[in-house]
Amino acid sequence: MQIDIGIAEADRKAIAEGLSRVLADTFALYLKTHSFHWNVTGPMFNTLHVMFMEQYTELWTALDELAERIRALGYPAPGSFTQFTKLASIAEETTVPRATDMIRQLVEGHEAVARTARAAFPTAEQANDQPTADLLTQRLQIHEKTAWMLRSLLEQ
Repeated sequence: MQIDIGIAEADRKAIAEGLSRVLADTFALYLKTHSFHWNVTGPMFNTLHVMFMEQYTELWTALDELAERIRALGYPAPGSFTQFTKLASIAEETTVPRATDMIRQLVEGHEAVARTARAAFPTAEQANDQPTADLLTQRLQIHEKTAWMLRSLLEQ
């Protein structure tokens, strides 16, 4: 069935591709944050354990919102590790770093998702796609604020 929501097919495709990269980065950051929640140790254990849980829970919810927007635009949302690996800009962590290194990696991850979302924004804006622009704006606010809060933990 043809989709006629006031956004040209080529624009919907470009927007869906941008959102797919945001989805992949969000998933990579979700996995990293959840792993760090499980494996954090040290004097800040309780604070970080709880903070990481709040963050991965928020990221989990965002995954659904992003995927559903891609579907509303008429495209399949990526949903496999293979697809996410190809689309994501966030490197996987296969070791258990020290707590401060976990925090640093999560700062970098939130900044990466913000860059990916910001890169997708002009396409949505030019296509007059307010729902996607709104979603990206919300994601930018969350990732920038979370990066700031995590950076604050690293200050001496």
